[in-house]
Amino acid sequence: MRIAYDSIAELARLAASETMTIGQLVLEEQAEQLGRTKEQLLAVLDEDLTVMEQAARRGSRKDVHSHSGLTGGDGWRMSQYAQAGQTLSGPLAACAMAIAISVAEYNAAMGRIVASPTAGSCGILPGAVLVMMEQRGTSRQQACEALAAAGGIGLVLAQQASIAGAEGGCQAECGSAAAMAAAAL
Repeated sequence: MRIAYDSIAELARLAASETMTIGQLVLEEQAEQLGRTKEQLLAVLDEDLTVMEQAARRGSRKDVHSHSGLTGGDGWRMSQYAQAGQTLSGPLAACAMAIAISVAEYNAAMGRIVASPTAGSCGILPGAVLVMMEQRGTSRQQACEALAAAGGIGLVLAQQASIAGAEGGCQAECGSAAAMAAAAL
């Protein structure tokens, strides 16, 4: 099966016709296209998930700051706020924000992140996926399939619009990442 990745509606229709999730569909198609097994692709996604977890954990430390000193500590502060439990947005959203900010700050401090789809929006997808693992018990397998779904949406966005900050500004980066995170969820 060859997917053109030119329409989200088409991805959803194909997944429904095959009685699988968009993530499962993308994994199957990409395995075929790349000449790899689904298990090999899931292993790569699992590595990406591990990098996201590490970036979130390391970025949430109080002492993480960019080399310029302009950013840092906000991931830690948001984590403290989320843990206090008195949030305006609720514990799930507060935790997701803490993860997203922590990953972004870790990126600013020259830490290793997964550009998803870009470095400028690197915290959004981990914020969504990791909070579901932590707060809702999503398994690693489900999280990896969710990352595949996000990747499929990213492929559509890259063909039909823009994911690049240089071309579409922060809205292109963060809007694309938000759409990918929504697909993952």
